[in-house]
Amino acid sequence: MVSLYSSFTNQASTNTKQLFTRRSFLPEYQNSLWKIETGFVRTFTYLEDGTTVALGLWGCGDIVGKALSKLEPYQMECLTKVEATVLPLEDWHQPTETLLAHIQQAEELMVIRSYKKVDTMLIKLLAWLSKKFGSEVEKGRLIDMRLTHEDLAEMLGSTRVTITRVLGQFEQEGLINRLSLHRIVLKEEDIWYYEI
Repeated sequence: MVSLYSSFTNQASTNTKQLFTRRSFLPEYQNSLWKIETGFVRTFTYLEDGTTVALGLWGCGDIVGKALSKLEPYQMECLTKVEATVLPLEDWHQPTETLLAHIQQAEELMVIRSYKKVDTMLIKLLAWLSKKFGSEVEKGRLIDMRLTHEDLAEMLGSTRVTITRVLGQFEQEGLINRLSLHRIVLKEEDIWYYEI
């Protein structure tokens, strides 16, 4: 008996863009990766106790897939609407570049999570997000990824309540502006003292 999932997995169409809704998951295709054309994807795994461990955040041009990880489970969740193309491993022409991008991002996130205080970790994460994915707006850099407080907490190994409190503190201090749909404008010139 063949399950619906396994028959779908074996019939991945290549070089056609597929659309995914916010909070849906990219399917795991055997011997294939995903190239993100538009939108944002987070990769993560779970510990035995159910704790979510963030592995990375990816955007336009990035390549993700189970073939790049030994972790089980390995999930690829769409943070926004996502358009992605299946990339068979035999058609993957830039493995070194992709692997370096994954290693560099893992190192950057490891350093961010190594700070002792949640407020320092969070401002470093927001600065990293603004540099990697942000766009210039009148009052700073817009992080338009629709990350919830829970998403941020999972990335830092914190709690949603703590992240909500610290974001409120940052807003009162004038470091950020929070917009609708979980978007944040980071005022980069005002965060220099967190760099010390």
